[in-house]
Amino acid sequence: MTEADAFVPGHVTGFFTIHRDDDPTKAGSQGAGLTLSDGVTVTVRPAEETSVRCNDVPVEMEAVETVLDTLQATARVDGQTPLPIGSGFGVSGAMALGTALAVNDAFDRRLSENELVTIAHGAEVQAGTGLGDVVAQARGGVPIRLEPGGPQDNLLDAIPARGPVEYHTLGELSTEDVISGDTELLDRAGKRSLSRVVEEPTLSSFMRASRQFAREAELLTPEVREVILDVNEAGGDASMAMLGKTVFSTDGGLSAAGYDPSTCRIDPTGARLLE
Repeated sequence: MTEADAFVPGHVTGFFTIHRDDDPTKAGSQGAGLTLSDGVTVTVRPAEETSVRCNDVPVEMEAVETVLDTLQATARVDGQTPLPIGSGFGVSGAMALGTALAVNDAFDRRLSENELVTIAHGAEVQAGTGLGDVVAQARGGVPIRLEPGGPQDNLLDAIPARGPVEYHTLGELSTEDVISGDTELLDRAGKRSLSRVVEEPTLSSFMRASRQFAREAELLTPEVREVILDVNEAGGDASMAMLGKTVFSTDGGLSAAGYDPSTCRIDPTGARLLE
């Protein structure tokens, strides 16, 4: 047993639908999003007691603990990220997937990538902190989730795109509160947005479909709506991250509107072990 490190990109979801199943590895979502070069670096070290930290602060992350239990590993898990937590960047999913990859290496568990993604995906679904981040983060790029669930059940495509991403965060939203409530309106909106992007798989189509979803699913907060309108008036393209009070743009629109956003790029390769 030894120390191991993994990097998992952040993930901004533009739109989604919810699919429930008694088996958490089969539950999940359809939808699409961007994976980000800003992500989470996870370090796993064998330890006498399990502990989890994010940016040097002790945290409780049920998904990470479930991954450790499933892989029968007692470890110290340390995550480092520039991303805001609870603001729509998939940090919980990244921590779970990074833990799975790093534990497999550090503890010599000898599992395949699909097995590890399935474990992390199921753990996050059980925790109620996400439905599609893990499978998207494992792939990288601009993944389209055509069917829900882990690798043994889902079907992924992608928009072939690269480039910069800007984001501006205004606060947190609870993923668990949204996905555990009445989701009929959300699911109808998500299906319409998915159809639009499947018909025209481009970044501009994705951004339009994302804005359409935020409106139709009635998830836009007043402060997020105001920022998006500012970007539109400046001739840019922006939408809301699901689920968080975060606005993201793929064409420099936040900067053009006078904001001081964080900047990164679309991640090209997805989750991976580090040397």
